[in-house]
Amino acid sequence: MHDPREPHLAALKRILRYVRGTLHMGLLLQPSQSSKRQNTVSRSSAEAEYRVVANGVAEATWLQQLLQELHVPSRRASLVYCDNISAVYMSSNPIQHQRTKHIEIDLHFVRERVAIGAVRVMHVPTSAQYADIYTKGLPTSLFQEFRSSLNVRGFDDQTVGAC
Repeated sequence: MHDPREPHLAALKRILRYVRGTLHMGLLLQPSQSSKRQNTVSRSSAEAEYRVVANGVAEATWLQQLLQELHVPSRRASLVYCDNISAVYMSSNPIQHQRTKHIEIDLHFVRERVAIGAVRVMHVPTSAQYADIYTKGLPTSLFQEFRSSLNVRGFDDQTVGAC
C-alpha cells in the first residue's frame, strides 16, 4: 500500500491476532470432483455465475436422465443455487438482452430446463454464502460457522498429523 493509515494498521493487528490464536488449526483437504477452473473468460460477475449455473444444470440434467434410465424418475425439480441475483433472473427471463447474447447457448439451455420444470434456480442469501469468509468481514458467530463448514479444524479434531 502506498499510503497506509490507522484503520489499515488496526486491520493488520486484527489479522495477526487471529493468526496467533488459530495456529493450532488447519484446513483438511480431501479429494473432490466438484471443483474446477472455468475454461472461458467472463465479461461480468453475472456471466461468470451464469456459466456456473449452466454447469450445475447440466449435471442435474445428467443425474435426472440417469435416474430415468434406472427406472427411478425424479418427481421434483432439481434445485440449483446461485448467489448472484442477475444470474437467477436470467435463468427464467425470456427477454434476450444485448449484454447476454454472448452466453446465448447457456441461456437457452438453462431456460429450457427451467421452463419444463426440471430445474429451479434459487438465490442463496448472504447468510448462507460460505465463500464470503474469504472476501468480507463477518460477525464472529457467522465467521466461525462458515469456517467450520469449510472443514477448518483444530489439529486435535483431525485424524491426520499435519495440514
